[in-house]
Amino acid sequence: MYSKIVLSIGGSDSGGGAGIQADLRTFMSIKVHGCTAITCITAQNSIGVTGVEAVESHILINQIDALFSDFEIQCLKTGMLLNERIIINTATKLKEYSIPKIIDPVMVSRTGVKLMEDSAINAYRKLLFPQAEIVTPNIYEANLLSNVQIKNEEDIEISAQEILKLGPKAVLIKGGGLNSLKGKDFYIDREGKRDWLINKFINTSNTHGSGCTLSAAICSYIALGFNLIESIKKAKSFVERSLEKSYKIGSGPGPLGHHQ
Repeated sequence: MYSKIVLSIGGSDSGGGAGIQADLRTFMSIKVHGCTAITCITAQNSIGVTGVEAVESHILINQIDALFSDFEIQCLKTGMLLNERIIINTATKLKEYSIPKIIDPVMVSRTGVKLMEDSAINAYRKLLFPQAEIVTPNIYEANLLSNVQIKNEEDIEISAQEILKLGPKAVLIKGGGLNSLKGKDFYIDREGKRDWLINKFINTSNTHGSGCTLSAAICSYIALGFNLIESIKKAKSFVERSLEKSYKIGSGPGPLGHHQ
């Protein structure tokens, strides 16, 4: 138990529903040991974010160096990288490590609110995507990354092909942002494999942190030795079970129940 070690590079959610906190709960539930490198601290609750503070460059780099100097990390994931400076620092440092990297490009919220500037989005494209084992955008992020206005399944497939051209080994576009595609995600990779992965739709408003949970679960299963497709399928099932156990703690959407 806990013989495999994974790393999450992302932001802290003071409300405990998403970000580093959701990742750590996911790692523990799947029985891998989770390490963290904090990129930013947020002041937030179930209603929204009231403040964000980025860590200094040397602190972020020191966190990553400290972890890799002592631990044998099998896989890592990135979450909120906040701005261009953090993306550049993270991408430059991660080039030193040839382990699978799950890139969750946290750029747009599930409600469609843009979270970062264009320069930061371009840094994602140029610096992080070529290192990625897989990129896991939501509908709105896929829109930004591919310049395809997604309205249906065909648009998602076109968008995924465009994102694949940016360098990742695989792309998984999460369809939950469209009512007609809830529970459906589209996968494509450089080897020519493409598939719609479909799970049961869980009708709950308590979905805060579901994207973080999915990428953290994929990271965990890869560390445990499953291939990418197996890891995605197991991760989607993990999210489905966690949504079934989701709960409400404030006035807005509550978090997933990661205990399995």
